[in-house]
Amino acid sequence: MTKKLLGIDLGGTTIKFGILTLDGQVQEKWAIETNILEGGKHIVPDIVASLKHRLALYGLTKDDFVGIGMGSPGAVDREKKTVTGAFNLNWADTQEVGSVIEREVGIPFAIDNDANVAALGERWVGAGANNPDVVFVTLGTGVGGGVIADGNLIHGVAGAGGEIGHIIVEPEDGFECTCGNKGCLETVASATGVVRVARHLAEEYEGDSLIKAAIDNGEAVSSKDIFQAAAQGDKFADSVVEKVSYYLGLATANISNILNPDSVVIGGGVSAAGEFLRSRVENYFTKYAFPQVRRSTKVKIAELGNDAGIIGAASLASQFIK
Repeated sequence: MTKKLLGIDLGGTTIKFGILTLDGQVQEKWAIETNILEGGKHIVPDIVASLKHRLALYGLTKDDFVGIGMGSPGAVDREKKTVTGAFNLNWADTQEVGSVIEREVGIPFAIDNDANVAALGERWVGAGANNPDVVFVTLGTGVGGGVIADGNLIHGVAGAGGEIGHIIVEPEDGFECTCGNKGCLETVASATGVVRVARHLAEEYEGDSLIKAAIDNGEAVSSKDIFQAAAQGDKFADSVVEKVSYYLGLATANISNILNPDSVVIGGGVSAAGEFLRSRVENYFTKYAFPQVRRSTKVKIAELGNDAGIIGAASLASQFIK
């Protein structure tokens, strides 16, 4: 029987699992809630219990698998297979992850940062088309990313390689970022960043707009609301999308001028705007990219959606293929 891969995508709300073929096809997937109570001490035991339960359910044993891969928030030590500072999991201190799962389940285990892992997934069987040079930008609560160059994830000396969300795009009058700098891409292109840009632009906009009216009335407005209104012809919302696209185009051009990847793949919740967003980002990318980069690097929208994490995690486990 052909062996399989296990992928785990650890998030603050849910833990997603997948059983995959060696070429990245998802055969089974399931999810459990993430129990972050009591310092997140239940998370690893819950993962172990869920794996054991599902393997028994499907009539599978440890011998059916090449390995387990996992993507996790926080600072990941790939050698020690530990996670530190994953605050959305209540993991402030260093957590033993890999050693416990390997001991309990008996399958080799690999781990990396969740944004890196999603990048691996999109690169392997998604929009990256298994090209060795792909940059992935994920637009969610924050802005994350992963850089794959010559087939390898770029980690950097302190594991901070690929922090695309912290490219400075507004050096003079930028919004303050949680990292301590001002004007980071994350402050203007994340889901909350898009709304922040809208609130800022609303101060000077004088035309009719349902989105501006909602902001002025103190109503809750989401990035999805803004993109939908823009697509329906709201001129103010359209100006917000244009500004966000400018920031994304500038950032992706700068990183592409350094790396010249085959593609820059945009994923995460905000990317649900699809071609409406992609084409605008491409316009600014084209404006700021070096000529050869402009001609050879493509701006794409991610294809795997919520499965990118489990697929990328499973690709980590393929290192154990003998």
